[in-house]
Amino acid sequence: MNLRRVDDSISVAPQIAAEDMALLAEQGFSYVINNRPDEEEMGQPGGDTIRAAAEAAGLGYAAIPVTHAGFSSAQVEAMAAALAEAKGPVLAYCRSGTRSCNLWALAEASNGGDPAEITAKAAQAGYDISGIRPLLDQLSGKA
Repeated sequence: MNLRRVDDSISVAPQIAAEDMALLAEQGFSYVINNRPDEEEMGQPGGDTIRAAAEAAGLGYAAIPVTHAGFSSAQVEAMAAALAEAKGPVLAYCRSGTRSCNLWALAEASNGGDPAEITAKAAQAGYDISGIRPLLDQLSGKA
């Protein structure tokens, strides 16, 4: 697994496998968020497979698929709710980790998070989210 730690509460990753769930639980994760639509790519494990493995490992699970069409307010709200529900560190994944990082950032901003701090955390994890900075400003109420 190629996990990128954004902060103590969340890491993001490219596609993970069902057999990764036990290791994620051992590493202290409490929740997995799947931001990848099923059948986006040939051969990727389906969300139901990941859900079953996560639950078998004692991890919470949410599916909030994001296509390349972009993010909706419902997805941002669902991400914020899943992050709030988690009782410990979260791993969010998609094909590359980018959509997961962006959706996390939008959810954080919608909860009043500081856009500069959110952008810095994403950059430290290797993601340039400057393209959504105006939206982060708007969602945070700091525009």
